[in-house]
Amino acid sequence: MTATMIKEFRLPDLGEGLTESEIVSWKVGVGDTVSLNQIIAEVETAKAVVELPSPFAGVITALHEQPGTVVEVGKPIVSFEVKDDAGIQPGPAAPAEAPLPKREPNLVGYGAVVESTGRPVRRQRTLLTPAETKAPVVEPVDTKPAGTNPAERPRSTPPVRKLARDLGVDLEKVAGTGPGGLISRDDVRNFVGGGDLPAAAQELAAPQSAAARGDREVRTPIKGVRKFTAAAMVSSAFTAPHVTEFLTVDVTPAMELLARLKESKPFAGHKLTPLTLVAKAVLIALRRNPGLNARWDEANQEIVQFNYVNLGIAAATPRGLTVPNIKDADRLTLVDLSAALADLTDTARAGKSSPEDFSGGTISITNIGVFGIDAGTPILNPGEAAILAMGAVRKAPWEYQDQVALRQVMTLSLSFDHRLVDGEQGSRFLADVGALLADPAMAFAMA
Repeated sequence: MTATMIKEFRLPDLGEGLTESEIVSWKVGVGDTVSLNQIIAEVETAKAVVELPSPFAGVITALHEQPGTVVEVGKPIVSFEVKDDAGIQPGPAAPAEAPLPKREPNLVGYGAVVESTGRPVRRQRTLLTPAETKAPVVEPVDTKPAGTNPAERPRSTPPVRKLARDLGVDLEKVAGTGPGGLISRDDVRNFVGGGDLPAAAQELAAPQSAAARGDREVRTPIKGVRKFTAAAMVSSAFTAPHVTEFLTVDVTPAMELLARLKESKPFAGHKLTPLTLVAKAVLIALRRNPGLNARWDEANQEIVQFNYVNLGIAAATPRGLTVPNIKDADRLTLVDLSAALADLTDTARAGKSSPEDFSGGTISITNIGVFGIDAGTPILNPGEAAILAMGAVRKAPWEYQDQVALRQVMTLSLSFDHRLVDGEQGSRFLADVGALLADPAMAFAMA
């Protein structure tokens, strides 16, 4: 008989020294046989939702944490029964005191070497009620005929998947009405339709506000993106001395250029917005004002100036505010930049950004204009010297060719770290961005 042993898998650091993650959902149950690198769980860090691959091939013997639980890095989350010679050799069997073994980069920054190119088979799942999820789950064996390909997991966000679990709704049966078939809360509620659900489930399904229910207050645990954002903003606000400057610009020429580009062949099928032109203007202005593309290294008492631009774009998502960045954005053409912006925002809003997408940013843009806001005082993304807020484009009376005319105007708000950036540097950068939007032909003079 082949000898077996029990191995624990501890929650790894999924990126940039994060200390904890939340178990969003398990893709396996006790008794399931899993293959190497098969997805076993979805985990939400402070920055992203990532899929967790199995580091072993074997049988699940225990799930140590339930969905919704915030777990510290290094804590056991699942145990496997494996053959002595099975799977990879990620290190010695992990006793309670053993450190997390080092593994090769794979999927979410750790994992095993893939031994086969075949795609892991995902089991057909039966969703459980909250009461049932308190105990270890043994999932039914896949009853599909051999040779059939299992369907991909329906697209939705972690809050929607949690709502579906609480209501006992199988998302595979729900038609998504969001972009690309994304399933929303309303889709789940409409699918339920009230029905004969338990009272608690009907309350979850009903799109009734807390005030309408008569609740005096609502308490929401501070975790995930909200917790990370709060800590980062407090650290930024009380570490870096912020200075904010404002500039209102006649962007009519830029908006006219945008309209022409949308009708041109090179941009056919590309999403072009005012953000596209503002991003390009920022990248061009940084060539003349590289001091804003830098960070303050307190530990080494150095100013680090970057010779590349990882352009951060603040994105409002169902999980909160995130700032993924476009790597080496300064090397991109306008066409490529427009594609990168669309991909970045779509990925962020779908909750699919990886931890790598949030690391290494050098300067950021936040588009508050999409909410109808004219100006604000943005807080620096930690580790960056500057952030630009672009306001709404509005028609307003404006001096034009010695007359008052109705023009399209925008207010730009630039916050910068005064330890790194002097007022003159910040002002020149903001003026250059404004000049490029007021007269796009200035790009030739600044190139």
